[in-house]
Amino acid sequence: MKFLFDDESFSFETLRAAGFANYGGADLGEILVTARAIPEGDEVAWHRAWKATARRVEALGRESLGNGHVVSAREALLRASNYYRTAEFYRREDPVHDPEVAELSRAAQDSFLAAIDLFDFTFERVSIPYLDTALPGYLYLVDGSGQPRPTVIYNSGYDSTLEESYFAIAAAALARGYNVLAFDGPGQGGAIREQRLVFRHDWEAVITPVVDFALTRPEIAADRIALSGYSLGGYLVARAAAFENRLAAVILDDGVFDFGSAVARLLPPFLGRWIADGNTGAADQVLTLLMAANTQLRWALHNGVWVMGVDSPAELPAVFARYTLAGIADRITAPTLVLDAENDQFFKGEPQRVADALVNAKATLVTLRESEGAGEHCHMGAMGRAHQVIFDWLDGVL
Repeated sequence: MKFLFDDESFSFETLRAAGFANYGGADLGEILVTARAIPEGDEVAWHRAWKATARRVEALGRESLGNGHVVSAREALLRASNYYRTAEFYRREDPVHDPEVAELSRAAQDSFLAAIDLFDFTFERVSIPYLDTALPGYLYLVDGSGQPRPTVIYNSGYDSTLEESYFAIAAAALARGYNVLAFDGPGQGGAIREQRLVFRHDWEAVITPVVDFALTRPEIAADRIALSGYSLGGYLVARAAAFENRLAAVILDDGVFDFGSAVARLLPPFLGRWIADGNTGAADQVLTLLMAANTQLRWALHNGVWVMGVDSPAELPAVFARYTLAGIADRITAPTLVLDAENDQFFKGEPQRVADALVNAKATLVTLRESEGAGEHCHMGAMGRAHQVIFDWLDGVL
């Protein structure tokens, strides 16, 4: 579904930013005027335009806040947070040393926290013990009563941030009486930007301590915990659910059976053979040429080098190959909702593979269609429709 750009990646990321308007994360006019200032495929202009919009909107929010206009302030600050995240998105050539990555990520978080404090629901920043460190998290509570409620543990994906959790699921959950515990795992958000923790395929090592933490909170009903994964999180939480028996439900948005094979389908077949034969130097040269011509591939591989902790794009296929449910999907027993996007540009066919492999769980596969505006990856641009499916199903399970 082309949106304002012919470049597939620019189109999708603009739709992603605009889609959060459903929960106050964007204004259509701001999206349109910002996109108008960006030439096709120009990542420098993308950064400049979205940063300028974010700064302008944040300033409006800060002005309203200073004048005591709480609703106006939180609305503008929420939008600014989303725009800062969007501005930072393509800064992937050297994110460890790029000052813009740190500045924009910090601005996205600061404006988000300023906004979220102005809502009526209860919100806490939490720290989740993990190995010899801790993972950053946000706990969204329907109210401050302390009453145990059904709770969604939200796990984001390959490029999401903790602040995105509000738009991706928390706003919809709170409106329906669900708490949400969101966190940045290794390779995600603050965990990669500030702690340099990279992804791991054995995600049960991440989810087990998150569930342990959840069970220390009296507001979380221990027998009504749902685990929800977004984008690559659709693999991560399915992997964890194969080893975690304290879950009442699992939500895969969308389902990913084999991340490595999904990525391999985007590359010329001969590259896999070269890499398998150890000819990584030639493979890197070809990948460099492909990346120069394709925004989506350039971003995905640059991001992968960073979040997977490798030195070159040619190392990624071997790392991605570990991210598979082969041989373990039959260990999942919790009721599982597998969402599928008709025109998913990244994981086409993967949800069906997951659903077919869930032989010991009651699996529900739902394909959302292009004809209803929900056919893009993770149903961007149709958050309301996706949440209707997710929470209507979850109400029935819990």
